[in-house]
Amino acid sequence: MDLPKLDETQLNDIETQTLRHYDERCLQLWEGTRDHDVSQNRDALLRHLQGTPPFRILDLGCGGGRDLMAFRALGHEVIGLDGSTALCELARMNSGCEVWHQHFLDLHLPEAYFDGIFANASLFHVPGQELTRVLGQCRQALKRDGVLFASNPRGDNVEGWNGRRYGAYYDLENWSRLVSSAGFERLEYYYRPQDRPRHQQPWLATVWRKAS
Repeated sequence: MDLPKLDETQLNDIETQTLRHYDERCLQLWEGTRDHDVSQNRDALLRHLQGTPPFRILDLGCGGGRDLMAFRALGHEVIGLDGSTALCELARMNSGCEVWHQHFLDLHLPEAYFDGIFANASLFHVPGQELTRVLGQCRQALKRDGVLFASNPRGDNVEGWNGRRYGAYYDLENWSRLVSSAGFERLEYYYRPQDRPRHQQPWLATVWRKAS
């Protein structure tokens, strides 16, 4: 996969424009996604966590707080993180959870702090040249044997602008190569939505354990 070489100005523009899109469409995004059933994804993370619950979970790209509320209702300690100021405010209001305002390209995560990281429809916004670094930061934030869940729109290993949002779209082979290179071991994968032909399953979900 040949990735574009982006300089600091281009990376800043990608992040600024993408986050502006979410800031301006905050309520529209919430209304459009609040009732989406992604329990399959939450369950995929939870069944691989080791130890005794409740677990400490980071919702990386928490949006308006739908999954924060779901994890909290199950009794877990969950913290949200989003780059959109508007979505952070909405997530705090909806969930009552702690929500960190951080950009994916400038993460500041505590080391060995989380049992699991739930990255649902978020990491695909990270440009490919930065992905291994960002995933490495996620790895450091996980406890020993911690678990990373990621769901992204699948594609033919291309990246670029989709309207005012930047995205990178991988197939299973290349996504797995990138995550493995950041120090993770794959536990499982599946395509979504469930029970549809593959061409009607635009989402690739993968679950990973922090490699020792």
